[in-house]
Amino acid sequence: MVQKKKIKVLITKVGLDGHDRGAKVVASLLREAGMEVIYLGMYQTPEGIVKAAIDEDVDVIGISYLSGEHLVFTPKIISEMRRNHLDDVLLIAGGTFPGEDIPAMEKIGIDKVFRAGTLTDTIIQFIQENVRR
Repeated sequence: MVQKKKIKVLITKVGLDGHDRGAKVVASLLREAGMEVIYLGMYQTPEGIVKAAIDEDVDVIGISYLSGEHLVFTPKIISEMRRNHLDDVLLIAGGTFPGEDIPAMEKIGIDKVFRAGTLTDTIIQFIQENVRR
C-alpha cells in the first residue's frame, strides 16, 4: 500500500508581532486535518522563515499577521522565496488586514489572504486544492 505524503506546513509570525494565539489555533487545526505542521513561533525574519522552509522541505508557508506590518514583510518574504527558487511553495497569510490591502498583497505574489474569522475548513480546502506537489 502506497502511503500519501502529508502536506507539510510552516506556520510563523514575522517581525515584532507578539500575538500568536491565532497562529497556534490554525496550526493545531491543520494538524487535526492530517497535515504536518512546523510552528516557528514569533519574531522571525524573512530570511529565517525561508531558510526553515528549505530545511524542512515544506509545501506551504503560512504567515500570521496582527501588527499591521503585512505590506512591509510580505514583499520581503516573497523576494527571499524567489531568490531561493521556492516557486513550488504555497504562500498564505492570515490575520487582521484592511480589505483594501488584500489586492496589493495578491498582486505582489501571495497566494491567498485569510482575514480573521475565516472558517478553518476554508483554509484547509484552499491548501489541499492549491498545494504544489
